[in-house]
Amino acid sequence: MTEKRSSFTGKIGFVLAAAGSAVGLGNIWRFPYLAAKYGGGIFLLVYLILAVTFGFALMCGEIALGRKTGQSAIGAFSSLNKKFKFVGILASIVPMIILPYYSVIGGWVTKYLAVYLTGGVEAAAQKGYFDSYIAQPLEPIGWFLLYFGLTALVVLFGVEKGVEKVSKFMMPVLVVLTVGIAVYTLFIPGAMDGFIYYIKPDFTKFSATTVLAAMGQLFYSMSLAMGIMITYGSYMKKDVSIESSVSQIELFDTGIAFFAGMMIIPAVFSFSGGDESALGKGPGLMFDTLPKVFASLGNVGGTVIGALFFLLVLFAALTSSISLMETIVSIFRDKFGWSRKFTCIVVAIGCVILGLPSSLGFGLLKDFSIVVSGSTMTILDIFDFLSNSILMPVVALLTCIFIGYVVKPQVLIDEVESSGKFKRKKLFVVMIKYIAPICIVLILISSVLDFLGIARI
Repeated sequence: MTEKRSSFTGKIGFVLAAAGSAVGLGNIWRFPYLAAKYGGGIFLLVYLILAVTFGFALMCGEIALGRKTGQSAIGAFSSLNKKFKFVGILASIVPMIILPYYSVIGGWVTKYLAVYLTGGVEAAAQKGYFDSYIAQPLEPIGWFLLYFGLTALVVLFGVEKGVEKVSKFMMPVLVVLTVGIAVYTLFIPGAMDGFIYYIKPDFTKFSATTVLAAMGQLFYSMSLAMGIMITYGSYMKKDVSIESSVSQIELFDTGIAFFAGMMIIPAVFSFSGGDESALGKGPGLMFDTLPKVFASLGNVGGTVIGALFFLLVLFAALTSSISLMETIVSIFRDKFGWSRKFTCIVVAIGCVILGLPSSLGFGLLKDFSIVVSGSTMTILDIFDFLSNSILMPVVALLTCIFIGYVVKPQVLIDEVESSGKFKRKKLFVVMIKYIAPICIVLILISSVLDFLGIARI
């Protein structure tokens, strides 16, 4: 006999847990980088428009799919049409690829938090500090295991006592830290120019690539097409409004992304004298550029702000990795009927085994890399490209086809309306059937062309 399916206690628990999943490293470093690269204010405007249309429709569809079937991705698709079980399988593979390498990056964040808490503000700002750290064979693995251990511990406690309880604590703290650091940043000399660049739309910088970049970030940021929202939807009580919950999740996700940009872009503008290229990309921004900004604030100021920043990033990363692991655990429990404890142990062993190559890919296994269009892709980069640039768009496209043309939108509209009015159901239908599929195909094509060096987003 299998255990009774877990559930969130109510709307607040669901919204904070789902928002925690959406708010992650992509909000903290990827959103500011893209905003700076694609025109600041105009990128922000396009992103906001897409969030309340494109993002809203996809998230509503996934949550409704999960709640209607009461199952994680594989079971959800299979129960409505067995021929589309493969879509659930593809969706389930995504978090299995992401969680190991995401936890490696989470380990880096944990390491940097420890560095700032022990007064290492000057050391972290030294040239080559980050590269020399990740090239080590043992220390990064230790921090990776510590970070993943925290993730696994929360998931082990279950949905209500683990995922929901931690989200209710972390999300408010994360909001306070983000807003506080963002406001503080504006008082740094020279930061206001970066703030104006960030919030003032320059329509001369608008282009198709701006739209595609914003769509890609939205996709990346809102935990879509990886089975998470389907799983969380399956834990959602029937009397909780899906439409208003999605609106609140988007508010959290977009708000954190906005304040992250407000926190990072003005600070880097100030430090670099207005040089947009100083924003860098990925680890280069968070682990190389920002420590130099913190060091410029003096030993005391840099230590305090640096520690608070990496505490914020750690919380953001944990809320996402918790949702990734919970999704994987739910998939295996639905499939095999295992206990939560046994499933967590199996998933943990698998994550550690798959995470080790990503951790060692910058040192002992650095030769196991590929060069594409002049750029070197490490093991971690390969996993990231495969999951985020290929599998996620494919899963999202198939999900739109499934909802729009196989089971039909009305099936999920009925599920949404079972707990209240669906004010934007016409928008939902138009987006799912026509606009979203086209947008997703363009994202997929753009990603492949970018990978081949034929086009750059």
